[in-house]
Amino acid sequence: MLFNSAQFLIFFPIVTALYFLLPHRLRWILLLTASCYFYMAFRPIYILILAFTILVDYCAGIWIEDAPAGRRKLYLIASIVANVGVLAFFKYFNFLNGTGRSLATALGSSYPIPFLDIVLPIGLSFHTFQSLSYTIEVYRGNYRAERNPGIFALYVMFYPQLVAGPIERPQNLLHEFHREHFFDYTRVVAGLQLMLWGFFQKVFIADRLAPFVNTVYNDAHHYQGISFLIATVFFAFQIYCDFSGYTDIALGAAQVMGFYLMRNFNRPYFSQSIAEFWTRWHISLSTWFRDYFYIPLGGNRVSRPRWYFNLFFTFLISGLWHGANWTYVIWGAVNGLYLIAEIVARNWSARLFHRPATPPAGFLPGAMLRTFCLTCFAWIFFRANSLRDATYIVRNLFTGLTALPRQLHQVAFVKGAILLGQDKQDFALALLGIAILLGVHILQSNVHLGEVFARQRIGLRWGVYYAALILILFFGAFNQSQQFIYFQF
Repeated sequence: MLFNSAQFLIFFPIVTALYFLLPHRLRWILLLTASCYFYMAFRPIYILILAFTILVDYCAGIWIEDAPAGRRKLYLIASIVANVGVLAFFKYFNFLNGTGRSLATALGSSYPIPFLDIVLPIGLSFHTFQSLSYTIEVYRGNYRAERNPGIFALYVMFYPQLVAGPIERPQNLLHEFHREHFFDYTRVVAGLQLMLWGFFQKVFIADRLAPFVNTVYNDAHHYQGISFLIATVFFAFQIYCDFSGYTDIALGAAQVMGFYLMRNFNRPYFSQSIAEFWTRWHISLSTWFRDYFYIPLGGNRVSRPRWYFNLFFTFLISGLWHGANWTYVIWGAVNGLYLIAEIVARNWSARLFHRPATPPAGFLPGAMLRTFCLTCFAWIFFRANSLRDATYIVRNLFTGLTALPRQLHQVAFVKGAILLGQDKQDFALALLGIAILLGVHILQSNVHLGEVFARQRIGLRWGVYYAALILILFFGAFNQSQQFIYFQF
């Protein structure tokens, strides 16, 4: 079920109303049933894969906690193998099979393994990692094994964050299903405000930017220069507003019922370094890889070459997590190289100019612009349909820019290369959406916008609500069903 669908607009108020009407002992049953329905609205049969993951990790958690020290690791390994095995089969079998076939062809050998007609279960990577975080935390002794199988199933399947996160930890969410949450007007209003902002980001900003991006990236070899720059910058804001919009709807829906999911974004395009960017973007995934992959590899507590390897390898695997395509792998590798280059540059700067190796504090517009440009360059590989397209875009990214001043008076050029075949009004609305987003983020840099907004007069608050609803309903992109980008992961 899509958040931006009429079905959800009926589903959410019914489930929420029933949640507060039912006694506490029955609420987890309601939420589990609702979550199953929410997930099965996409493709019912894949609920069985989710059930397998839940069963394996529920049993593994109890066995890990009850087993003697010598066998605890065995149960943890069994949980990891089962989870990663399911993920590898559905997400990476054909990718690895295709790579093996290409290698065999290059070597002049036959390759008998056929491709399989596999449909990737929606949100598989997200709920796999969330379930794995549970067994790892139980193994580390940071959380007690959950004995109620229904509550554990709800932890994995909680509908607001079931499909695209945030990837929760048991310490933050699981125990909350045992607590009774009462109706709180202030909390409910804050949750609904967050949902409204999420819908605005998705429908008015992300989905309005999508046609511009798709026009170029789905037909890359017919564009160059300025068109690539516009489409790439638009994609940077599209993917942010698409994913951040989903996250805010999820956080808001959960908050209405009394659950506080972890923050997943913190104005990432205001970062002043790539390292800072990754503390602000998809925080739940970044911290997951840090805690369960990077640190176990040794983190930065090793020799410098090994440290660089740990960083690079972590981002390489992170890229592969996003999709079974070489473009994602290269995207991860590029970000890993960015981080290593920043560390090397800071160390050399410290030696040559006797400056501290830590990045300077304060507002540095140049560093912010540099980080945004580097991030946009990496997004080319993330968005490109193929490695061939990505290579073409990179090679022609600045083609024709010197002739741009002479071409701006040509209507056909402006229509095709700058407006990307779209209407002037659509282009203006796309820019307006980006401007509103940046304006909100600038305000958020100094104050907690929600708290300030709550202190304003009721007339002003409702004026903002109506303005947002008008922009969504009358100027939002509803001409086609826009699935959230991260659903494919």
